[in-house]
Amino acid sequence: MIKYSSTRDKLFDWTNIVLLVLTALIMLIPFLYVFAISFSTYKEFLQSNFILIPKTWTVEAYQFIFESRAFVRSIGVTVYITVVGTLVNLAMTASLAYALSRDIWAKRLLLFLVLFTMLFSAGMIPTYMVVRETGLLNSIWALILPSAISSFYLIVMRHFFLGIPKEITEAAIIDGANDLQIASRIILPLSKPALAAFSLFYAVIHWNNYFSGILYLNTPEKWPIQVLLRQIVTQNEASASLADAQVLLENPPPAETVQMAAILLATVPILILYPFLQKHFAKGVMLGSVKG
Repeated sequence: MIKYSSTRDKLFDWTNIVLLVLTALIMLIPFLYVFAISFSTYKEFLQSNFILIPKTWTVEAYQFIFESRAFVRSIGVTVYITVVGTLVNLAMTASLAYALSRDIWAKRLLLFLVLFTMLFSAGMIPTYMVVRETGLLNSIWALILPSAISSFYLIVMRHFFLGIPKEITEAAIIDGANDLQIASRIILPLSKPALAAFSLFYAVIHWNNYFSGILYLNTPEKWPIQVLLRQIVTQNEASASLADAQVLLENPPPAETVQMAAILLATVPILILYPFLQKHFAKGVMLGSVKG
């Protein structure tokens, strides 16, 4: 039990608890509403203005979605982009961050260029022209390579590397290790908290990215889940976005329940991944921002 030194401290703690509980409910209720609608019958959806617990449960919307080749294909595309893109992000960010944490030629110039790109962006049209001229248009790699390095994450990871004691690397140099061996055998193993945190950050960005898919992908077969989800939500009939699916249901469920089911299926993977990497967030990010 917590012993309070005064009534004011007790009142302050309970006020914070009430506010946090209310905030949690405000954030949780919309998710519960989406969950309830996705399992509701169309009749109940029309009769009730607000549903948190369906009276009659049905999985027709999920059956309709999983029998859709378009949805399953878009999930596969998104998983591929997320996994490969995150690996590319970590490899390139860690490599450049390690190089900038060492005494190399033109170090200040490279740091200036990194900071410049973080503060000033070329914009959508120049970026589109670069993607087009490099032959990445209508390619999945257009969603990976243009965002291979985040300037902010690069700076934080560089500070993390600077926080590792120099005595460790100096001892490795005395033992005859080169920069590649130091990076792969010493620096990266010691940086697992930071790598775990940034891997989730990058993975969330790739999973939720839909604007790049709209700009660079012209073929529906290459759409990630977020682009297909946008089509399902914005169109009047969800079945129109899944038109190439060989759906076994004779009477497809209403668009509203399909929309909610699709939103839930697109959100759940990140929610499942988050708890496994949550413990690395504070340690990974805060250690990288201690040393200026």
